[in-house]
Amino acid sequence: MGRGYDEGGSGFAWFLAGLGLGAVIGVLYAPKSGAETRQDILNAADEGRDFVTNRARQARDQASQWVDRGRDILTQQRDNVASAVRAGKEAYRQATSEGTTGSGTSTSGI
Repeated sequence: MGRGYDEGGSGFAWFLAGLGLGAVIGVLYAPKSGAETRQDILNAADEGRDFVTNRARQARDQASQWVDRGRDILTQQRDNVASAVRAGKEAYRQATSEGTTGSGTSTSGI
């Protein structure tokens, strides 16, 4: 109601029609022949494919580096925890062996 466009969704259809019309006019007024234009389109498509392939390779390499780094950190943390558990067990053994080999008197003050 007074907004200047159709709310029924036909605005997108008009956009597509204008896009198609613009493409046709662009091809008709292009300074190159049809064969040259097709070759340019193929070259651009090849460049796009190469770009996407390279970016995918870079992303895969980056993900692989992150996985390797995560694996290294996990291994390091696992070793740290194992070392701490061993130290705790040894401290417990020493504490319990000192308690059983002591003089038998309690120093708790009771």
